[in-house]
Amino acid sequence: MAEARPVPTYPDLAGKVALVTGGSKGIGAATCRMLAANGARVAVCARSEEGVEAMVSELRATGADAVGSTADCTDGGQVERLVALTESELGPVDILLPYAGGFDRFLPVDEVSEDYWREVLDANLTSTFLAVKAVLPSMIERGSGAIVTMASCAARVLDKPVTAPYAAAKAGVIQFTRHAAMELGPQGIRLNAIAPATVASERVERIMDAEGRAKVAAMSPLGRMGTPDDCALATLFLVSDSSAWLTGVTLDVAGGRIMM
Repeated sequence: MAEARPVPTYPDLAGKVALVTGGSKGIGAATCRMLAANGARVAVCARSEEGVEAMVSELRATGADAVGSTADCTDGGQVERLVALTESELGPVDILLPYAGGFDRFLPVDEVSEDYWREVLDANLTSTFLAVKAVLPSMIERGSGAIVTMASCAARVLDKPVTAPYAAAKAGVIQFTRHAAMELGPQGIRLNAIAPATVASERVERIMDAEGRAKVAAMSPLGRMGTPDDCALATLFLVSDSSAWLTGVTLDVAGGRIMM
């Protein structure tokens, strides 16, 4: 197991309210931990009540101010209730990380059903739109906010293994992020995206065998798969004032698989 890396300190994050969807596992969980370590007040959202409770308990054990809620982020009503709950318990959302999403199997285009196509697009693209839309009224009123969306290297290059609906959804996330950044920049709201290559996670281990993971690791000039911490560290920078003049950027957290 790799040694834990020190968490960088961004003093401006102390006291900020951060809402993280998909926050109970993987990249979302790693990001929750780093935000809490920087003094942010963290609202954790996921579908699993058990997962949310475990993450909130972990954060509170470190002295962090954290709350949790379950929600289906493809449902606009549930997302609006999530944001309202966060605001009532922690305050207005300063940082939004709509990281819920993913896919659960590799399928060639001719085997993708209409239902599965819609399921993957909703889980990754619609959920991002709904979360952003729900926090905007307060951010616009206050004239500030930092949002980082979850794209993927699948949206940046034609690569295998991947599946078409996931690649299409993540490409949509990138373009949505750019468009929203252009619209909302004059109102003090920044939107950027991270685009990870394959990151070690429970989901990846479930859908990709050891040989597949080894092949993916070999595709990176740095010779390894990513970790949730790699992505959390990039996120931390993008939501901090250290990136105050960055918006509409897609940061490839990909070990060199993408150079552009």
